[in-house]
Amino acid sequence: MERPLVALKRASKSFVDGKENHQVLEGVDFALETGSSVALTGASGSGKSTLLNMIAGFEPLSSGELWLDGDNTNLWKDSHWSLFRHQKLGVIFQQFNLLTPLNVKQNIAFPLHLNQQQWNDWCDYLVETLGISQLLERHVSALSGGQQQRVAIARALAHQPKLLLADEPTGNLDQKAGIEVMKLLSEITTQGNTAVLLVTHSNDCAEFMQTRLRLENSELHKAQRVRPQSQSDLSYEAR
Repeated sequence: MERPLVALKRASKSFVDGKENHQVLEGVDFALETGSSVALTGASGSGKSTLLNMIAGFEPLSSGELWLDGDNTNLWKDSHWSLFRHQKLGVIFQQFNLLTPLNVKQNIAFPLHLNQQQWNDWCDYLVETLGISQLLERHVSALSGGQQQRVAIARALAHQPKLLLADEPTGNLDQKAGIEVMKLLSEITTQGNTAVLLVTHSNDCAEFMQTRLRLENSELHKAQRVRPQSQSDLSYEAR
């Protein structure tokens, strides 16, 4: 049986605020297979973004285990985390986290440089699909919120990661652009074999993922099947 790309085992997370201990996640078990997609829903403040940050290694677990690509990350040093993020992880941040001294193309190409790769046909496909091909030489500080969001999405996908963590990736987009983004995220799981974990408040966005989970009362509730995995052909085959 193939090992999951992501596995949380009895994972908990709490924060101390003054004298109070706030339990955000408690005893969470979760697995994400290669080439699968999951929509993570729940009320604001339920811990969705915290769960993403734990999987990305930005927030340590209070207890439990996180396994990534067969490795127990409790044993990882900073160098292991850096290598995983550079080579296998893409993150779409809610606040974009673009590099403001750089232009659009330089931002998108940043993960490529970390892996000694060059701009390629996949990057051309991304910027065309996301409608930002005409913005490549513009500085990101001059872009609208929706344009910045699309640049952040392209950057997260440029190096074709094995795992994509997406935190409200359509929050600043109109309906048409949001649908195009969700189609893209759905397609990369079937053609590019990328696993996607999507945090969203939108039922429409969740419908593009294969499975839905809900965070409530610090616990991850049983998955609900949203739709069968699509095998439709793409206009571009991820390489």
